[in-house]
Amino acid sequence: MMFVRRMRGFDRSTTARALSRAAFAVLLSTTVLAVETHKASAFEIFGIRLWGSADEEDADIVDPLDYAVTFEVVGADDDLREALEKASLLKGEEDRPVSGSLGLLAKARNDRERLVAALFSKARYDGVVKIAIAGKSLDDLAPDAVFNGPQPIPVTVTIEPGSMFTLGDVVLKGDAADIRGADFGLIAGGNASSDAILKAEAQIVRALKEEGRPLAKVTSRTIVADHSTTTLDVTLDVAAGPIAGYGATTVEGTQAVDRDFTVYMTGLERGRRYSPKEIDDARSRLLALDVFSSVSINEALALDPSGEIPIDVRVSERKMRYFGAGASYSTTEGMGVEGYWGHRNLFGRAEKLRIGGSIGRIGDTMQLDKLNYNAGIMFEKPGVIGPASKFFSGAKVSYEHPDAYDIFSVKGNAGVSYELTKEQSLSAELVVEYADIEDALNPDGQRYLLVSTPLQYAFDNRDDKLNPTRGFRALAYAEPTYDALNSNAFVKLRGEGSTYYGLGANNRFILAGRAAIGSILGASLEEVPADRRFYAGGGGSVRGYAYQGIGPHLDGQPTGGLSYAETSVEIRYALNDKIGIVPFVDAGTVSAKQFPDFSTVRVGAGIGVRYLTPFGPLRVDVAVPLNPGPDDPNYGIYAGVGQAF
Repeated sequence: MMFVRRMRGFDRSTTARALSRAAFAVLLSTTVLAVETHKASAFEIFGIRLWGSADEEDADIVDPLDYAVTFEVVGADDDLREALEKASLLKGEEDRPVSGSLGLLAKARNDRERLVAALFSKARYDGVVKIAIAGKSLDDLAPDAVFNGPQPIPVTVTIEPGSMFTLGDVVLKGDAADIRGADFGLIAGGNASSDAILKAEAQIVRALKEEGRPLAKVTSRTIVADHSTTTLDVTLDVAAGPIAGYGATTVEGTQAVDRDFTVYMTGLERGRRYSPKEIDDARSRLLALDVFSSVSINEALALDPSGEIPIDVRVSERKMRYFGAGASYSTTEGMGVEGYWGHRNLFGRAEKLRIGGSIGRIGDTMQLDKLNYNAGIMFEKPGVIGPASKFFSGAKVSYEHPDAYDIFSVKGNAGVSYELTKEQSLSAELVVEYADIEDALNPDGQRYLLVSTPLQYAFDNRDDKLNPTRGFRALAYAEPTYDALNSNAFVKLRGEGSTYYGLGANNRFILAGRAAIGSILGASLEEVPADRRFYAGGGGSVRGYAYQGIGPHLDGQPTGGLSYAETSVEIRYALNDKIGIVPFVDAGTVSAKQFPDFSTVRVGAGIGVRYLTPFGPLRVDVAVPLNPGPDDPNYGIYAGVGQAF
């Protein structure tokens, strides 16, 4: 890409105003971060240092030199000041020594370009950035200057932001005749920030590619800043390129994973019209296989002799074997621990095998025969009826003692899931289960041989599955079941949805809501196995109440119900990038009738703390029941990984 600079009224005598070609490249490209790597002798997790010290981490820096920064932004508002401070590595890494005088000089020069780029991103094109080290301007220092004074060496950063520019003339040239800059925010008097210009360019190229033009690009841009009128003229030369289909797909980086299978799972059928959305979906599909740590899919720079666009896929494989452990805790359900071992690529085509076991209710009971035990094995094979499909099967043995019943069960299942779109999926399976259950309605025990066909539809357009800030998730579930030992049949229906809405700057407040409802048709309460009935209460339901504690009881023991309804509302407030506070209210009811009658709705409320980690938020919630029954607890404490919903 060619950059053309023509600045009217531009004062080249000032350090920051004399924009170097490198600084302008930073303006119109993704910011490049300077990263220092060093041996880590200390160990830190979740922001908590478990051993070692920061001094040990800096021990390998050659000729360490400490410095102290005075950072001043003249006449700026808080948002601009914060943005500039975040852009400054001198400020952000002030507590870390640099490698001698040359290291300090290099960091200062890099910082100046970063700060100029940050000003440009705020449409400030006549700003001034001055950096002085030990009282001398950066431009007056020799390339090999040495700072021998007492440490920390004083560094002064002074920024005059200048005026905010707006867009002036906007011209789009080239063969994209139907493209208008105004459709992408490029309009006279509009936002002239470098971010807005780059975003508009990306959207223009994307719009052309969505027409099936894989070679669409902005070939050149001309930026003219008029300091007398504080306007920015933008001229973009856009090449649309021809409409084309997919050519051959090649893959690099596969070793353990079959290469032809990787091509197949992209779903990019040769000859079909090119689509950038399909490219995005193909990348997501390959990452979802869980065998690749990174996936990049790129179009070739030119069409092949048949007029199609070759596709290049580059992957990096993950370690295929893994093992792990987990734990959960609540005051109403006790502690649970689990362990598992798995293989991500059993036969070379991303087949998954996972073997695991868990023990629950630790601390809730002191009797070993009253703990909950589970052991199971799971197998998955993707791509059985097209790239968007997956076969799954499993077997599980359970011996559990929740408050409502005691159960021993052996279950096997097999099914297929299909991704209709990136947001929508269907699944169907066959489940066979033998169960021996004792509960309040069947105190002498009852045996069941259940054959069911669970069917599920899910819609999920959340922006982040672990910590969503916007979007919606909905699920519809139907499970026809036949009890072969007792000649009973029933259908379990369930629907639920959750929604997320971000408020404030950077979505600092997230309003999250959830609702669920369910019903069992075709059988009486006594005829439905206790583990198939509906229950409410506990950490994943109405917090503050005992697990399965909401609903009908017989002799003080929960019986479950034929219907239920639940709802939850949370306000997720981010104190900073790591810590969040979450006040919440939950409500739920369980009825022995086939439809909820809402005669007894239990409500719980509380507050939680979230600590954000790369694998999801760590969650601790404290809740109290607002209208408890005589046997309900005074409060509940719940801990786990991930948001409550």
